[in-house]
Amino acid sequence: MIAPADSERSPSPTSERSLRVWDLPVRVVHWGLVVCLAGSWWTAENEDWERHLLFGYGALGLVVFRVAWGMVGSETARFRSFVRGPAAVLAHLRELARPGPLPAHPGHNPAGALAVILLLLLVGVQTLSGLFLSGGDLLVVEAPLSGWVGTYVTRWLGDVHEWGFTLLQAVVALHIVAALGYAVLKRRNLIVPMLTGRDADLQGPAPSMAPLSRAIVLGALVAAGVWALVRFA
Repeated sequence: MIAPADSERSPSPTSERSLRVWDLPVRVVHWGLVVCLAGSWWTAENEDWERHLLFGYGALGLVVFRVAWGMVGSETARFRSFVRGPAAVLAHLRELARPGPLPAHPGHNPAGALAVILLLLLVGVQTLSGLFLSGGDLLVVEAPLSGWVGTYVTRWLGDVHEWGFTLLQAVVALHIVAALGYAVLKRRNLIVPMLTGRDADLQGPAPSMAPLSRAIVLGALVAAGVWALVRFA
């Protein structure tokens, strides 16, 4: 009996199976921050400070939501599932140094975990420092908390905001280069799973996912908190 040609063989379940690794809230936060950071840069370059504040409020809400979701969200979203110590990071770097493809990690790898924490911290510093800026510094409109501190602190926070964004741009650029390096050199596409939520390279049991209703409630609470800060501060 003649075996069928490769093109005629039905794909095996293993080759066609892709595991759901990223939930919708994580992906919304990821790409939402891309939009907010790009919008913040564009509005600052064009001195559109009212819209600049709006993008800042959006980034603040996304960061607060992501931190909370890192405690109550899906398995791959929780900090305890991907934040590792120096030994794990060094082991991963040794894997990167070896030739050939990189073994798939369910969720963030140890080096990627550092990037997540660093980006959240930097965006958090940006949004919080921006809340205290006032006309005559970087902005020509008043930020919600501009009257809470004196002139010296406001100017210092203005410097933090300005230099912090430069540092944030460098970290984002490094993050993009790293993602491209994983794809080209180690044959691990990290971008498509963050778009689709699924990773065809993973094997084994799928990570557990939190119900979307939990994210909706949490998102509504965070949005209400940011609105109240802007409206009543």
